Amino acid sequence: MEKVLFDTNVILDIALKRNSFFDNAVQIFGLIDQGIIQGHITAATVTDIYYISKKVKGHDLALEFISNVIEIVEVIGVDKQIIVNAIKSNFKDFEDAVQVFSAASFGIETVITRNVKDFEHSNLKVFSPSEFLKNQIF
Repeated sequence: MEKVLFDTNVILDIALKRNSFFDNAVQIFGLIDQGIIQGHITAATVTDIYYISKKVKGHDLALEFISNVIEIVEVIGVDKQIIVNAIKSNFKDFEDAVQVFSAASFGIETVITRNVKDFEHSNLKVFSPSEFLKNQIF
């Protein structure tokens, strides 16, 4: 089963029901339910989801969403070495660097994000949600 890391923006597409992106994100989560892929997010993503969705949905709904998400995906850790590697990396976006080094430390080779260019310096396979769905063989 392929392990994938979801970038924060894909999870927020579901949490905030972002019209243009919601359907693809939900379809990918369906692949988790079907046992085709194993989904992961970083611990840092959890706090980002809370912070952003709380502004729109409020505290209780943000926590309810997070509770539901962590029933479906695995949460992977972010430790000191991951932070050090991210700081020393050539990524423009620190958060993305943390995601990449977290994924690598857990043997995850694929990232699903709407900001594919932000991950161009990684050694990971990087797909937008629509690209990932097109490349799946069912």
